[in-house]
Amino acid sequence: MSEDTIRLATIGRILRRRWRLLATLAVVGALVGYGASVVFPPRYTTSASVLLPGQWEERELLTQVDIATSSTVIDRAADELGWPDVSGAELRDRVSAKAADGNIIKISGTAGTPERAQQLSDQVARQFVTFAARIAGGTDSDAATAPETLRQQVEETNRRITDLAKAADPGKTVESVQARTSLEKLRTSLEEAMTKLDQADPASSLAGMVVMGPAARPTGEAPPTRTQLIVAGALLFFLFAVIGHLAAVRLNRRPRTEPEIAAALGSSLLGTVDVPHERRAHRPEDSGARASIRRLLGIDTQWDLPAPLRSVDEAGRQIRYRRVCARLRDRLPSPRRLLAVVPDGDDIARRAAEQLVAEAKGDPLLRVVEVSVDRPMVPDRDTESGALVVLSAGSWTAQELAGIAEACADGRHEVVGIVVAGTVRAVETRSSGHPPDGDAPALAVRGHSTGGSA
Repeated sequence: MSEDTIRLATIGRILRRRWRLLATLAVVGALVGYGASVVFPPRYTTSASVLLPGQWEERELLTQVDIATSSTVIDRAADELGWPDVSGAELRDRVSAKAADGNIIKISGTAGTPERAQQLSDQVARQFVTFAARIAGGTDSDAATAPETLRQQVEETNRRITDLAKAADPGKTVESVQARTSLEKLRTSLEEAMTKLDQADPASSLAGMVVMGPAARPTGEAPPTRTQLIVAGALLFFLFAVIGHLAAVRLNRRPRTEPEIAAALGSSLLGTVDVPHERRAHRPEDSGARASIRRLLGIDTQWDLPAPLRSVDEAGRQIRYRRVCARLRDRLPSPRRLLAVVPDGDDIARRAAEQLVAEAKGDPLLRVVEVSVDRPMVPDRDTESGALVVLSAGSWTAQELAGIAEACADGRHEVVGIVVAGTVRAVETRSSGHPPDGDAPALAVRGHSTGGSA
């Protein structure tokens, strides 16, 4: 797993090198959002307000909210509306209520058209007020008759107090005065209690509920709208693509440094060489619809490779190749015949191997062979005395490199060294078709496991 910190530069590289893929996925996400808007038709929502006069505690308002969305109220509204395609159970999912400031309950209704949404909200508000008033004024409930029974008992108690006051000693004794005073205080307390009971009677408040006008006809769709679904689909697909690229970077197990590559192949590094950066040429094996789609989306090359560095000059690049050839001559006895093993599909390494053949000028004599990393196969040892592996950094996993080393061992070729190739931006171009001094024509023709003779 890569331990490199994911920086904004990494995201910028994704946007620059994978913009075609990201744009395509964003379009696909927009189409998915459009499809979702077709499956889920537009909805319209509006609200009707009901005023509850008097003093209400918060828990009492919450109770009224539950009553407004109860099955009894919704079923009665459904019966009054008479919509054949909508049942009371479906309306329960389309109706909601909440308590607002000022003892106001807002009842919201959602339907497929603005007219139906308005009708639903108004009808539920009317049925709520009617049902609440019926609960408050009902006579078949003990809770409804309890306040009236209490009033009758208080009136009876007042009469008894009056009778006791008249029956008390009319004299001026202290005991008689205290008795009459206590009875009057009791009468006053009962009257104050009944006054407070009348003020706090929920029946009077429930009976005074008022629907504050008809619900407004909605002019726009309720979220999520079709536009929101399309934008959300495009954005989600875009973000998932970026996150997928970042996760791939974190999980990338491809060796990028020279010591890691040397350890995977079990050999030593002879040097690093540079090749001028250029667009990848279309190879015959890259034909077909799948390859065309990969090229169109820009996924035929790795995006996480660093940008090519600026090259000093062509002479400096040739010096690197000559030094690698000199190390090979110092390491190998004569005759020096080697296989230049290149992973199939590694164009950078292939170009570097061909340049090595040209710079070697037959000493050592190199034969370039391309080996598939899926099923590596290296020609058996004949006139060659070993294998030189040429590859680019960050393109192959450690398992794939180990497979190439095993294929060399199966062909009785010792891996005498490794050359890592990278791309640079050339600062000068050749003005004529004649090669500069010191250059020689390529001594090997690129091929697969059969190779070309050097």
